[in-house]
Amino acid sequence: MDADDRFMQRALRLAERGWGQVAPNPLVGAVIVSGDGVVGEAYHARYGEEHAEVLALRQAGPRAAGATLYVNLEPCVHVGKTAACAEAIRAAGIREVVVACRDPNPVAAGGLEELTAAGVSVHVGTGAEEARRLNAPFFWRFTQNLPYVALKLATSLDGRIAARPGIRTPITGEEAAEEVHRLRAGYDAILVGRGTVEADDPLLTARGSVSPRVPPVRVVLDAGLKLSPSSRLVSTIAEAPVWVVGVRAADAKRRRQLEGAGVRVLEAEPADGTVDIRSALQVLREAGIGTLVAEGGSRVASSLLRARLVHRLYLLVAPVLLGDEGLAAFSGLPESAPGEWETASRRGLGRDTLLVFENRHALARLAGNGV
Repeated sequence: MDADDRFMQRALRLAERGWGQVAPNPLVGAVIVSGDGVVGEAYHARYGEEHAEVLALRQAGPRAAGATLYVNLEPCVHVGKTAACAEAIRAAGIREVVVACRDPNPVAAGGLEELTAAGVSVHVGTGAEEARRLNAPFFWRFTQNLPYVALKLATSLDGRIAARPGIRTPITGEEAAEEVHRLRAGYDAILVGRGTVEADDPLLTARGSVSPRVPPVRVVLDAGLKLSPSSRLVSTIAEAPVWVVGVRAADAKRRRQLEGAGVRVLEAEPADGTVDIRSALQVLREAGIGTLVAEGGSRVASSLLRARLVHRLYLLVAPVLLGDEGLAAFSGLPESAPGEWETASRRGLGRDTLLVFENRHALARLAGNGV
């Protein structure tokens, strides 16, 4: 690994620390190098607070003059809640800027052109693939019309998610549960089907080490609006919003009951006695949901995969077998195209294993849109 790659990797690891705190902004890390040494480094820690580049420049002080800045996203040019990063970089006397990805946000983009015009040497593309994966949910908001969808499933070794249909079955351990709470903190919404609510009566809140700046919306696909007002979701609505996506023909009385309890009800197109998944995602995007993690059961998971609407898959695998009577994680799926999925990472979580898969076509679409 050469020096550029090494310092960009350092910037990416710093950027990850903003998970759950910076949305709708991107995850950004910055490293300033003078000679062979790091003289300043920082990450964007919270939405509305100073950006990574400005913090790193402050740490570097006069040592920034003539130095090289490594940053995983194009420095911004606009003045919003914070000052423009490109101007701060120019004023500090940075000689060279190495960037992983361009910024698709039309309001913030243009920093590289401004720096080039000021005589700063600019290089784009170092660490681009990993940087694209890191901020894929952010990039998706500006280049696609539907939400970015991650699917999370906890399965046995034989691909089961419950001992029997409709039966709550804890499969993974405490370390995996902590990771699920951390993952939730980085998305706008958590999506499940009504069957999951009936079987598990979950809270679906982010209660781990990362407390999200904005609690994710808890979304239930429920064609008939049969969600019980006495469920734990509705009874904890003061902790995080609850939305239900039903169909237009749903019972008006049930709708009034849910809305009276503080639930927001959205309408989507029907499909085979349930909610059409693509239509549901469309109405969620129109309502402001840019990213979501689906934690629904087999029906929701399978419908998303059949429609090729999953962009990232978190698979938590436990070293247990649930047997032939167990509920399969997926059903009725088409064969995937060669190379459609790639393994992004794998790591142990106590006795369990987390496998993260990225959809290569989704990443290619981002690259094709100039990210």
